[in-house]
Amino acid sequence: MIPARRLSGLLSILGASLAASCGTLEPTSAAGLSARRFEGTVSYRVAYRYLLYLPEGYVRDPASRWPLLLFLHGSGERGDDLALVKRHGPPKLLASGGALPFVVVVPQCPEGERWRADALAALLDDVTRRLRIDAERVYVTGLSMGGRGTWDLAMSYPGRFAAIAPVCGGALPDRACNLKGVPIRAFHGAKDDVVPLSESQTVVEAVRKCGGSAELVVFPEVGHDSWTAAYSDPSLWDWLLSRRRRSAN
Repeated sequence: MIPARRLSGLLSILGASLAASCGTLEPTSAAGLSARRFEGTVSYRVAYRYLLYLPEGYVRDPASRWPLLLFLHGSGERGDDLALVKRHGPPKLLASGGALPFVVVVPQCPEGERWRADALAALLDDVTRRLRIDAERVYVTGLSMGGRGTWDLAMSYPGRFAAIAPVCGGALPDRACNLKGVPIRAFHGAKDDVVPLSESQTVVEAVRKCGGSAELVVFPEVGHDSWTAAYSDPSLWDWLLSRRRRSAN
C-alpha cells in the first residue's frame, strides 16, 4: 500500500542529443551578410527530487481519481535537501500534520537553476501516468521564483491546467493571451521590494485585455512574504477545486 503522507521520487528524462539538418553550406556568390536557416531538435536530461503527498482518501478508495496540485518553491529552497521545501506554503502545512484535498507534488529545483516549463511538464506526465489523477483538475501554484515558474509553466502549457495561483511572481505580458482560458488568482504584497507589485499587475491586466479571467489579491501592508497570507486562507483551495479544465483554451 502506498503511504499517504510522504513519498519522494526521482524523475529522469533520458536523452542528450542534438539532431540537426546536415549538409554543407551552399556557396555564396559574394562576401557579406546572407540569410540562412537552421532546424534541429534538442533534447536533454533533467532530474527532480520531489515530495509527494497522497490524501487518506486516495489510499482508501483505489477506484477514485484525484485533483493534483503542483507547488513550486522560491529561490531560497533550491538544492538537494528536500527538508528545505517544507519551509513555506502547502508542504509546510502538510509537514506540520495538516491535510489537503489534492495529490500534492513538490519538486525541488537544483541549486543555481530556475524552473523550466518543459521539465516540469515532463514531471507532470510522469506523475499522472503513475497515479490516479483527474486530468480535468490539475493546478499549479508557487511563490517568488516559483510564482514566476507558475506563470511560465501555464503560459507554455495552458491546456494542462484548470487554474493557477501565482504568489509574488511576475511574467512578461507577451504570452498573456495564452492564459485567456485559464482562471487565475494571483497574490502580491503592496510593499514587496524584491518582486515589485507592478510585475503582477502588468501580466494580470494583459490577461484581462485578452478576455481572460484573472484576479489579483493585494495585501496592502505586506512585503515580499505574501505567501503566508495567501496560503493560510482555506478559500484558495476551495477556489481551485471549483475549477475544471476547459476542453479548449
